[in-house]
Amino acid sequence: MQATQLTAEHQTFRETLRAFVRKEILPYIDQWEKEGQIDRAIWKKMGDMGFMGLTFPEAYGGMNLDFYYALIFCEELSYCYSGGFSISALVIQFMSAPYLSKHGSEALKEQYLRGVIAGDLVSAVAITEPGAGSDVQKIKTTAVRTGDHYVVNGSKTFITNGVYGDFFITAVKTDLQAGSKGISLLVIDRNTPGVSTTKINKMGWHASDTAELSFDQVLVPVSHLIGEEGAGFSYLMGGLQLERLTAAIHNIATADAALQYTLAYIGQREAFGHKLHDFQVIRHRIAHVVADIATNKAFVYHCCDLQQLGVYAVQECSIAKLQTSELAIQVVHQCLQFFGGYGFTEDYKIARLYRDVRVGTIIGGTSEIMLEIIAKTVIDNIRYEAKKA
Repeated sequence: MQATQLTAEHQTFRETLRAFVRKEILPYIDQWEKEGQIDRAIWKKMGDMGFMGLTFPEAYGGMNLDFYYALIFCEELSYCYSGGFSISALVIQFMSAPYLSKHGSEALKEQYLRGVIAGDLVSAVAITEPGAGSDVQKIKTTAVRTGDHYVVNGSKTFITNGVYGDFFITAVKTDLQAGSKGISLLVIDRNTPGVSTTKINKMGWHASDTAELSFDQVLVPVSHLIGEEGAGFSYLMGGLQLERLTAAIHNIATADAALQYTLAYIGQREAFGHKLHDFQVIRHRIAHVVADIATNKAFVYHCCDLQQLGVYAVQECSIAKLQTSELAIQVVHQCLQFFGGYGFTEDYKIARLYRDVRVGTIIGGTSEIMLEIIAKTVIDNIRYEAKKA
């Protein structure tokens, strides 16, 4: 199944990326999972291949390619049997660096975006707080301007790339009385005095570093403000659609990876003198999984078409994120069942997928948030419009 605009060039890119994943990523996934840390050298290798700047401007080392290359990137990295590695890569290219590309000053782009594209810098986005969760407007991290600096105080949690990353795109309150219009985005270097990070011990995503961040009287140059002061909330609302779409792509690809892994297993595993794939109950359940993946993938590809056309598709991306995150959990759950007791061991990758996939209905806005957004569009007739940079 392909989106309408995929070409021979896109397919060539897919084959090149797939070969890279097999050579440079798959052999090391188990090690990164065990160590709880991704070797930073992989980002440089990916940068050298142009994989870290697919849709970014050529002026900063990017390739300025269409969104279908990003689609392929999200898919292929999701077949590495490590949600931790996949999410770390997606956070860099689609969930943090785009704020620099769209709204950052020339100086910030030269200092940070160029480094990300080259694979020299690892970025993160720091929005979620212990007391705010999905309610971005309720963040409490403050940034008070004093001369040529902001003084930042507060905390963040569940920040992917928060321990080993180099800088954070950080949501802060620059005006406590202005509500959503008092939120701004700052670039904060991880090694700045007053910044501390604590690694979170997670159920899954072991290869990625997820952190709690603390900011104690952190001095951030005013030049590190992204875009306009007070415009951070609108920037985030625009960026979250891309985050949710890439998460949906990842969810579907993960579900398909689990399916393909399971098909290989039931094709060689025997019970009662027959291969597992010969039992009708298993065959029909597999058929349901195939049908569910196919129909959801078609809708996700439709969303990718809208993204390529520049449509601010809030309802569609919310639906895609909702449906695919819940489907991925169902698919991996069903696939693990076919492995019997072996699925409950770490000897098979299905156990890792089972742990990793569960967070899909939580990150990037919970399923409950997605449902409310969808309800607002169909019941309250709310029309979301993109804010200009």
